[in-house]
Parts: sequence; structure tokens; C-alpha cells
Amino acid sequence: MAKNGFQVTASDVSERAIERAILEAKRHEQLVAFSVCDMLAARAQHGSGFDIAITCDNSLPHLLTDADILAALKEMFECLRPGGGCLITVRDYDREQRGRNLVKPYGVRERDGKRHLVFQVWDFEAEHYDLTMYFVEEDLGSKEVRTQTMRSRYYAIGIKRLLAMMEGVGFREVVRLDEGFYQPSTRPCWHKT
Repeated sequence: MAKNGFQVTASDVSERAIERAILEAKRHEQLVAFSVCDMLAARAQHGSGFDIAITCDNSLPHLLTDADILAALKEMFECLRPGGGCLITVRDYDREQRGRNLVKPYGVRERDGKRHLVFQVWDFEAEHYDLTMYFVEEDLGSKEVRTQTMRSRYYAIGIKRLLAMMEGVGFREVVRLDEGFYQPSTRPCWHKT
């Protein structure tokens, strides 16, 4: 977005993610205002008057309750100027199989003499699931294998429920889009006139 001339303010709850983002912005010679911030405190951190608030790549379902998701949506709403919009991308959990030991492969890649295999395992408990992401790295020369894991918990919130929550905090013209994004998203939802 910065490369296309937009003034960008960006935040993440992860300090390491922000450190990486700063390096990437410098590498691409882009000026972006980065900060470490929980989306539940966006208004206090960033203020208001933004044209659009964006949360992508299934970040909202890291919040595990309706109350927290509503609070985050309200924070985004409060960051916008009158007429501003919001874009959110999330998984379509209504289409996901439920159960335990569900394997989600990401494929195999080779680079610099190493083979990398990445996959997730999901274990559902009602509307929540625990996700374990496995990173397997094999040195093709020595045949040595290293494995790392990351774990997280998600709220498998349905799209219709999320859209209703957006309307509940004041967004208008809330629409689901299934084209143009990796995950289903809402069309920019307009703040207020």
C-alpha cells in the first residue's frame, strides 16, 4: 500500500512481527508508521481519522470470545473518519471440517540444499480449535532433520456472525466478498456519513 502512495500506519501484537515489518519496509524503501499494539487498544494507539482499517490473514479469530471480537471491531470503527471503511479477511469456518487430528498441508519446498515441509494439525472443541503448525527441515546433504512447532488457539467464528457483529458496532453496507482474496472478506464497510 505504501508503494502505491498511501500513508500507512501498521501495528501487530507481536514485537518480532513489527521488527520484521520494519526491515521489509526499509528494504523496499517505504515509510510506514509501525508500532506494537493489541487490536483491542487500536483507538488509543492510533487515534482516529483513518480512511480504512484493515485486518487480514485470519487475525481476528485469535480473539477467543464474541466480547473481544466486538471490542476489536468497535476499536476499528472508532479509528475511522466519517465515511471510512473496513476490510477484514478470515477463514470460512462454516466450510471447514470439524474434528480432531485434521491435517492441513502447506506443501514441500527445496531451497539452499534443504527440504522444508510445513503442515498444520487442527483439534476442534466446539467453536474453538487448537492449531499446531509443524516445520520440518531436512538437510539434503547430511540427511539431518530438524522439527519446530508453533501452537495457537482460534475461534472458528462464522462469516454471518462476524458480519452481524460488524453491523452491531455501527458499520453499514457490510458485504461478504469471495473474489480477489485468499480468504473470504468483507467489502470495505462504510463507517458513517
